[in-house]
Amino acid sequence: MSENHAKIASIVAHLNEPNTSSSSSRSAEDDEDIFAELEAEIENDSSATFREHGMEQLKREMEQLQQAKSDGHGQYREVTDEKEVIRLSANKPRCVIHFFHHKFKRCEIMDKHLARIAPKYFNTLFIRVFVENVPWLVERLGVKVLPCVVTFVNGVSKDRFVGFEELGNTDQFDTATLEWKLLNSGTIRTVRLIFDFSAYSRLLKGVVQKDDSFGPSVTYGAKPAVRQQIRGRPQDDDSDFDLDD
Repeated sequence: MSENHAKIASIVAHLNEPNTSSSSSRSAEDDEDIFAELEAEIENDSSATFREHGMEQLKREMEQLQQAKSDGHGQYREVTDEKEVIRLSANKPRCVIHFFHHKFKRCEIMDKHLARIAPKYFNTLFIRVFVENVPWLVERLGVKVLPCVVTFVNGVSKDRFVGFEELGNTDQFDTATLEWKLLNSGTIRTVRLIFDFSAYSRLLKGVVQKDDSFGPSVTYGAKPAVRQQIRGRPQDDDSDFDLDD
């Protein structure tokens, strides 16, 4: 393996590494800097075929990065237009939607936890929607109790968390508990970017290997003690909000 290919492999590996530490300050802007460094290395490669295919792949990745940033990847934001919510949930490979009401305390608690998780998983879109803005979706998905978090994978509803029952039946549940639930449902993954670098890896003739451990089966984010507490906690006095009341 040439020194140049070794450096390219190192850059790609860094770009595709997990970003699951809450202390990490890496952002999409940092990824753009890595892309720029990668572009320079590809242009300096001695193989014309490698340069051509490498730049084509890099261009596709950059276009996807810009579109993802435009759609709100890497942040937790509110979407007010129902058609836009439908578009995002239908077209994104992974999407988490929190149906909330402004007057309900537990929705604020859920917002706090999702806002912590969203920057760590750039490959999943996290949004919040005010139930009164999306009446068709509320009826279509049967949202009756808040907070309600519905997850989508490839446009199909995958899982939902209604109230805090699956999170320990307490307002003081750990962010890691929700994170662990999302990981096990396949809605978030321990790869930061949405991009699949397998095609680029093949250009490197096996230099960069995709980690097969990444995927829906990974159980990450909650320590064993946290997982043991998911069940069996006493019910808090603050009940969930029923839209029918």
